[in-house]
Amino acid sequence: MEIATDRFDVLIVGGGPIGLACGIEAQAAGLSYIIIEKGCLVNSLFNYPQTMTFFSTSERLEIGDVPFASINSKPRRAEALEYYRRVQQKFSLNIRLFEEVGTVEKQDSGFKVTTSKAVYRAGHVIVATGFYDIPCMLDIPGESLPKVAHYYHDPHYYAGQRVVVVGASNSSVDAALETYRKGAEVTLVVRDSGIGKRVKYWVRPDIENRIANGEITALFNSRLTEIRATSVDVLTPTGPITLGNDFVLALTGYQPNFSFLERIGIDLAKDASRVPYHNPETMETNVSGLYLAGVVCGGMNTHLWFIENSRIHASQIVRHIISGS
Repeated sequence: MEIATDRFDVLIVGGGPIGLACGIEAQAAGLSYIIIEKGCLVNSLFNYPQTMTFFSTSERLEIGDVPFASINSKPRRAEALEYYRRVQQKFSLNIRLFEEVGTVEKQDSGFKVTTSKAVYRAGHVIVATGFYDIPCMLDIPGESLPKVAHYYHDPHYYAGQRVVVVGASNSSVDAALETYRKGAEVTLVVRDSGIGKRVKYWVRPDIENRIANGEITALFNSRLTEIRATSVDVLTPTGPITLGNDFVLALTGYQPNFSFLERIGIDLAKDASRVPYHNPETMETNVSGLYLAGVVCGGMNTHLWFIENSRIHASQIVRHIISGS
């Protein structure tokens, strides 16, 4: 394993938009830094559905004062990937890709960070790992079958198939509409009494009309109870039913890597939110010199932070570091 000879002022865990923003702020402040990303550049965005459209307008996704030009008022995944690639290129950010952080150990002189490829020393560590890596599981029989996916990429794959989509969030509704338009027979299974309140306003009429017309079946106040090779069981308000089925898209949300946060010493809230402890003014955790940035700060409240309202974390953190507090 490589032993890095340089000691960095800041080591940033996560190469998503907020991790890049932290690197830009550190660079502007004259701090030495390195960004470690376990996947490709902006890995979470890369794993978004290929046809995904952001809720935010392009200017609210900007970092480093670099303009984000988009053909449409709300950019698509491909545009965002290209934008953040160009930002990384513009600032020549010091980033190591396809390298996973394993341990972050607090020492007298700062931190020792061990990754899958190297060992680093840093005065401060920023964790900007997001929440898209670990799906919230259904915990039902058959969930491990190959036909079940917790991520949705391309609707063409489901053409002509019987598809059950679990959930009524933006990702679930997008998947239901797009697979339906590719000729899938789509059933939405929703625990609540209706489509989610946060569904994009320009998408809501579409899904509601498809359901009203019987083009997409929606089972509200219902839950999936078992998955088999060619069928699924659903508990509905009128009793259990069995549906013929080829694929299940269990788009039930995602969560931060809580075990990693705990392993590196960050305290988590004892309630269901599991919000990691941090000072909202400085973003410093209960471990001195260890900071949080971006959506990871919300714990299970994954709708609390987005790119547009967590970009400021980068400047908050760097300002605290250079103040010597």
